[in-house]
Amino acid sequence: MNDGEGATLTSLAATFVPASDAERVGRLAAEALTRAADPGQVLQLRLVLRLLEQPLANRLGGAPARAFRDLDPAARERLLLAWSTSPIPQKRAAFQAFKKLLAFLAYADPGSPDAPNPLPARAGYAPDRPPVTAELSPIRPLDLHRTPGAGERPVELSADVVIVGSGAGGGVMAAELSRGGRSVVLLEAGPFVDEAAMPRGELDAYSRLYLNHGLLSTWDGSVTILAGSGVGGGTLVNWMTCIDIPEAVRAEWAMEHGLDGIDGSEWADDRSTIEGELGVSPSTVIPPKDELISRGATALGWESDRIRRNAVDCGVCGSCPFGCIVGAKQSGIRAHLRTAFEGGARIVDRVRVTRVLTEGGRVTGVEGNLLVVDAFSGMPITPDGEPTLAQVRRIVVRAPQVVLAAGALRTPSILQRSKVGHPAIGRHLRLHPVALVAARMAEPVHMWRGTMQAVRSLEFGTGDATRRGYVIESAPGHLGLLALALPWAGAADHAAFAADASHVAPLIGIVRDGGEGRTTLTRARRVRIDYRLDRLGAATMRHALVSMARLARAGGAEEIVGVSTPMHRYRSGDDFAAFEAGLAAQGFAPNRGSVFSAHQMGTVRLGRDPRDHPADPRGHVRANAGGRLIRGLYVADGSTFPTGIGVNPMIGIMTLARRISRTVLAES
Repeated sequence: MNDGEGATLTSLAATFVPASDAERVGRLAAEALTRAADPGQVLQLRLVLRLLEQPLANRLGGAPARAFRDLDPAARERLLLAWSTSPIPQKRAAFQAFKKLLAFLAYADPGSPDAPNPLPARAGYAPDRPPVTAELSPIRPLDLHRTPGAGERPVELSADVVIVGSGAGGGVMAAELSRGGRSVVLLEAGPFVDEAAMPRGELDAYSRLYLNHGLLSTWDGSVTILAGSGVGGGTLVNWMTCIDIPEAVRAEWAMEHGLDGIDGSEWADDRSTIEGELGVSPSTVIPPKDELISRGATALGWESDRIRRNAVDCGVCGSCPFGCIVGAKQSGIRAHLRTAFEGGARIVDRVRVTRVLTEGGRVTGVEGNLLVVDAFSGMPITPDGEPTLAQVRRIVVRAPQVVLAAGALRTPSILQRSKVGHPAIGRHLRLHPVALVAARMAEPVHMWRGTMQAVRSLEFGTGDATRRGYVIESAPGHLGLLALALPWAGAADHAAFAADASHVAPLIGIVRDGGEGRTTLTRARRVRIDYRLDRLGAATMRHALVSMARLARAGGAEEIVGVSTPMHRYRSGDDFAAFEAGLAAQGFAPNRGSVFSAHQMGTVRLGRDPRDHPADPRGHVRANAGGRLIRGLYVADGSTFPTGIGVNPMIGIMTLARRISRTVLAES
C-alpha cells in the first residue's frame, strides 16, 4: 500500500476502535493483507481506500464533501454505518472486511513490550497461563535442506505411500498405513509446533496455526472461515467436540450416494475404534457459558447433554484454539500422528504440494515447494500463492500411492493444479454456516476459560420442510475473535460491549447444508471460495437465531444481541416478542446477516454416480465424469462428505479415513 492508502487505513482503525493504537493497528492490517490475502482481494480493498478519499464520493454517501481522513469522528461513523447497510453489495463487503480485520487486531494484538495494549485489561481479559506439559510430543519433522534458488536440485524422497495433509483424515491414514507396514511420507503445508513452542496469545496463534493466518473468508467476505494449518491440522486447534455423523445423514449417504456399509456395523466398529484411540469421554467441567445452555434448555423442556471430547484430565484452561500446551487434548500430535511417527512415518512440515505426478493413468508421486520461513512473521513465505524460485526449494516424493488429505479447501486445488479433469472437483462445497447470539450475563462468564465446549442441544437437530437441522453449542472465543464477530453500531457501542466481554456468553447454531459453494484457483494460483446460502439455509439461520435468543433468555441473560447488520438487541424489560420478530425477519444476503464457519466439506465428494462425484464410495479419485479411476490416487478428508452433516465433523472425517485406509492397504 502507498502512504495515502496507509493513512486512510489508520483513519479507519481510529474510527472503528478509537481507543486503539491506530497507527500500529493500521500497519499490522497492511502487513496481514499482504501476507494472507489474494492479490485480487488486496487490489479491491486498496480501491476502497482510494474511494474513501474522494470528497464527491463521500458526499454521495451522506457525509460532507471531504476526504475520509479529514472528516470528524461523527461524520466518519455515519459514513461507515451507511456503507454497512448499503444496497450496494460491494460497500457492505468493504465495511465488513475492514471492520472485522481492524477490530480483531485492535483487541488481539498484545502491543509492544514498551507499550502493552490496554484494551484487553479494560475488558477483563486474562487468559489462563497453564504450565507446559513435562511430556512433550515425540514427533520431530524430517530435517531437510531448504536453501532456495534455481540452481539447487529438488529434494527427492521415496515411499510406499505419500499423504498430503496431516489433519483428522491424514493423521488416521498415516497411523493405519504405518501399522500395516507401509513406508509413509506425510507432507504438511503448515509448521510443526510442539507443546513448548505453542502460542500463548491470540494474534500469534492465528498467524502461526491457521490457514491464511486466520484471515480466511469467502471471496465476497460474507462468510468468515476458520481452518487449522499445522502438523495436526484442525485437530491441533479445534474445541474437541466429538459427535458422530447422525444416523439419518449416513442413511441418506447410503441410499442417495451409494456409500456401502456407511449405515451399519462397519461404520460403528470404525467409529468405536477411533473414539478409543482418542480417549473420548463426556465433559467433566461445565463452565458458566455452558451452564447457560443446560439451564435454558431445562427451563424450556429442550434436549441437552454434556459434550463428549477427545481429552484427558482437561477442563482447567482455555488455550485449545492456540494448541494444547498441557498435553490434555488428544490431537494428531498426541494420537494418530504420534502412532505413525513411532511406526516409522516421515513427516515433512512447511511443504506446499503443487501437483500430483502421474504416468500412464497411474500416480508416481507428488511435487511441491519446501517453504522458507519469513523472518518477520515466523511463517512460511507464500503458503498459498505461486512462489518465486528465490523463495522455495522444490521437493519430489516418489510413491506408487498418493492420499490427498489437505482438507476441503486445499485438496481440490491440488487436483485442479494437477489438471485432473473431473468437472465436479471443487464443487458441492458445504460450510456449515453458523449463526451467533451474544448473551450478557449478570455474573462473570470468562468464555475463554475452562472447557471450550461442554454442553450442546440437539433439540433442533432434525430438519423439516421449512428448515434444516442444527445443533446449539457455546462459542468459547477469545477477545479478538469476539471483537471481530460483534456487530458495529458505532465506536462507543462496540467498545462498551467489548469492555463487558467477561460477562458475555456467545451461543452458536451450526446449520447443516445451508447452501452450496465451490473452490477455484485465482490468477495468482490461490484458492478462491464462493458460497451462497439457499432459501432453506437462510430460514434455518433465522430459526437458530430465535431459538438461541429464547435459550439465552430462559437461562437468565440480561441482554441478548443477535449478531447481524444491523444488529438486533434485547434488554430485560424490552418487548421480547418484537425482538424475536426482528430476528425471524433477518435478511441473509451477503454481508447482511453475519455468517461464520469452521467446517468445510464436500469438494471431492464420494459417491456411486461418477457424473457428479469425483471419488468413488471407497475413496478412489476419478479422472473424469465417465468414471475412469486414477490408479493409486485416493482422498481421505472432509472433502469426501457427500453432504453437510450438521455437527462437528472430526469424528466423521476420522472414521471415513479409517474406512478408506483399508482400500489403500488392500491395493498396495
